[in-house]
Amino acid sequence: MSIDMLNAKIPVLGFAAASGTGKTTLLTQLIPVLKQSGLRIGLIKHSHHDFEVDRPGKDSFRLREAGASPVMLVSRYRRAMITEFIPEKEPRLDEQLKQFDPSELDLILVEGFKAEKFPKIELHRPVLKKPLLYLNDPDIIAIATDVALETPAYLTQLDLNQPEMIAAFIQNHVMKKP
Repeated sequence: MSIDMLNAKIPVLGFAAASGTGKTTLLTQLIPVLKQSGLRIGLIKHSHHDFEVDRPGKDSFRLREAGASPVMLVSRYRRAMITEFIPEKEPRLDEQLKQFDPSELDLILVEGFKAEKFPKIELHRPVLKKPLLYLNDPDIIAIATDVALETPAYLTQLDLNQPEMIAAFIQNHVMKKP
């Protein structure tokens, strides 16, 4: 774990790739496989776009628009916290990790934050003709691809279309084994 991730009390693993490579698709396949092995998984997804969690006209939206921050929505099913960044600022991963209770999780997966220093798996599809990220990111520990690549021996290659293989890599190389 990088020194930048001081607020991570449990393993943190990122998935970095060009837009359209399939990060979210892979994660939706990978998370159930990891959960089947008993892991409790948290996730942080970085968005470069403005987004709304609630909708105009809803009480929570109106209260937030009136100036409340944070606003917490709670039901018997789930909880959501909405916090405005004032002034607006680009979020830092380490700051976001403070929001997770490490006693309730075994692993935090991260989609995005590819410029930050923490362990990542690069996803790469040569057909998209995007540059390989590992060449400029020493924190990439593996590359998941749909075509065999010539890469350095230190970089584990995984099959992008085999979430079970990627889950096994995470279990064997990322999770702390007693």
